[in-house]
Amino acid sequence: MIGLISATAAGAAARDRLAAAWPDRTRVYDGPVADAVRRAFAECEQLVCFLATGAVVRLIAPLLGDKASDPGVVCVDEGGRFAVSLVGGHGGGANELAREVGELLGAEPVVTTATDAVGVPGLDTLGLPVEGAVAAVSRALLDGEPVALHNESGWPLPPLPVAGEGAYGIRVTDRLVESSEREVLLRPPTLVVGVGASKGAPADEVLELIEGALREAGLSRRSVAALVTVDAKAGEPGIVAAAERLGVPVVTHAAEELAAVEVPNPSDAPLAAVGTPSVAEASALAEGGELLVPKRKSVRADGAPAMATCAVGRRPARGRLAVVGLGPGARDLLTPRAKAELRRASVLVGLDQYVDQIRDLLRPGTRVLESGLGAEEERARTAVEEARKGQAVALIGSGDAGVYAMASPALAEASDDIDVIGVPGVTAALAAAAILGAPLGHDHVSISLSDLHTPWEVIERRVRAAAEADIVVTFYNPRSRGRDWQLPKALAILAGHREPATPVGVVRNASRPDESARLTTLAELDPATVDMMTVVTVGNTATRDIAGRMVTPRGYRWQEGTR
Repeated sequence: MIGLISATAAGAAARDRLAAAWPDRTRVYDGPVADAVRRAFAECEQLVCFLATGAVVRLIAPLLGDKASDPGVVCVDEGGRFAVSLVGGHGGGANELAREVGELLGAEPVVTTATDAVGVPGLDTLGLPVEGAVAAVSRALLDGEPVALHNESGWPLPPLPVAGEGAYGIRVTDRLVESSEREVLLRPPTLVVGVGASKGAPADEVLELIEGALREAGLSRRSVAALVTVDAKAGEPGIVAAAERLGVPVVTHAAEELAAVEVPNPSDAPLAAVGTPSVAEASALAEGGELLVPKRKSVRADGAPAMATCAVGRRPARGRLAVVGLGPGARDLLTPRAKAELRRASVLVGLDQYVDQIRDLLRPGTRVLESGLGAEEERARTAVEEARKGQAVALIGSGDAGVYAMASPALAEASDDIDVIGVPGVTAALAAAAILGAPLGHDHVSISLSDLHTPWEVIERRVRAAAEADIVVTFYNPRSRGRDWQLPKALAILAGHREPATPVGVVRNASRPDESARLTTLAELDPATVDMMTVVTVGNTATRDIAGRMVTPRGYRWQEGTR
C-alpha cells in the first residue's frame, strides 16, 4: 500500500489525482501532517508526500531503521514539478515509484541513487534475492574496479560491467554458501520442490521437511521457485500455507503427466491414492533438470506416520527472449513494461532505425545486433539463438510486436527450451484511430496490402470478405513505389459495397513529430497521396463524419430507441 500525505490545497489536488488513478494501491492519510507521516510510515510499503523535501526529511528522520525494512519515500513539490526519490530507492522501490508518479502527474522524476545516475544496474534491482556486500561491490562497479562474475547457474542477467577476475565478485548460485566481505550472492530461482502430503498434513510439518531437506543438501531456500505437486493436492491447506511462508507459488500437474516422469523411487502408495507412482520426485523433475534431493519423508515427534514427502530438483537455466513492441514512435506511447524489458536485456536485436529510437534507454554494456530492412527472419533467428545461449534478449518491433512485426517469425523459430515473454505495444491502427476520432468503435479488421509475403489473391479475398461483412478496414503497408496498384484495387472492392461518401481516415507517421492526418471519403481519396508510412482506415456503412471526426457507432440494439 502507498500512503499519500499532503498539507496544502495544491498538494491535496495532486494527491487526489494519484488516489483516483490508483484506488487499489493508495490510502490517503488526513490529519496533522506529522501524525499522518508516522502512521503511514508504520502501515505502508511506500509513501508519497506532497511536501517540501526538507520537511519530509525532518518528519521521517526519527522513524528510519534500515534500508532493508524502511518504506520507500517519494516527495512531490507543491507545484507538481518534481517527484524525488528520497528514501528506499532500491529496497523500498522509491526510484521506480518516482518514475511512475512523474509519468502520471507530469512531473520530472529525480533519482540520485549512484547506480541509476550512471546507468549501472543496482545489484538489488536485478529481480533476484541478493545477499552479502552489496554496498562494497556496488561501489567497486561505480569506481570501475574489476568485479568478477561467477554465474554458476547460467541464469540470464542484464549487462554488468564485470571482468574475468577481480578483488570483488558477484556469484549467482543456489548453494547455501557464505559470501566474503567483497562478494555479493545473487539467488536465481532454480530450485523446484516437489511435495506430497496426506490430507490434513500440518503446514509446520510440510515446511520443516522442506527447510530441512534444503539445509542438509546445502541449498538456499531463497532460490526456491515453486512448490510443485499433483492436481489432486492443489488446495491442500498444509502445502498452500507452506508455499505462502516461503513466498512461492504452488504449481500442479495432472497425475498422468507425473506418471510419465522417470524417478528413482516410485511407490505403490501414491499410485493408489492419486494415480501416479511418484508425486514428490516426479513433481521436482516435471520441468526437466536434475534431482538434487531424492524423496524424503517428514518425521513426527509423536512417532506417528509421516504425512508429507518432498524432493528437490534443479531446473535447467533457460535463456529469455522478450519480444517488445515499441509503439508507433512517440516516446510517451512506449509502455513502462517495454522500457523495463529494454533495460533488462543483455542483448538487443532489432531494425537499425528502431534501435536508434530507444538506444538511450539501454544499459551500458548491452550488446546491440541491428540490421536493415528486409532482414526480419534473420533477426528472429539471431534473437532465438542468443536466447538459447542463456542470454536475456530483447527483440524489438514497432507498434505491437505481434502485429505485422517480429513476434510471429521469432516464435516460429523458438522451441520450448527458452522462455518467451510478449510485451504489447500501441499499434499504428490504434494510434491512427485515436487521431481520427473513434473509427474502430465497432467490429474492425486490419489488412496488409503488401504481397511480399502473402499472395495478392489471398489479400483480395480478405478485402472482399471485409467489404461484404460491412467491417471497418485499416490498411497497413498500403502503397510503395514498387506497389502502386494494390490500394486502388482494394478501395474499388470496398466501393462495391459502400457509398462514395463513406468516411476514410488517412494518417501518416502517427504520433511522430511530422504526423499528418486528414479525413476524406471513399470517392475522394487519391491513392497517390499515400505511402508506406501511412495507415488508411475505411469506415463501414454506419461510420460518420461528426464535427470533423471519424466516428463508427457501437450500434447495440439498446441504442436504437435513443436515436
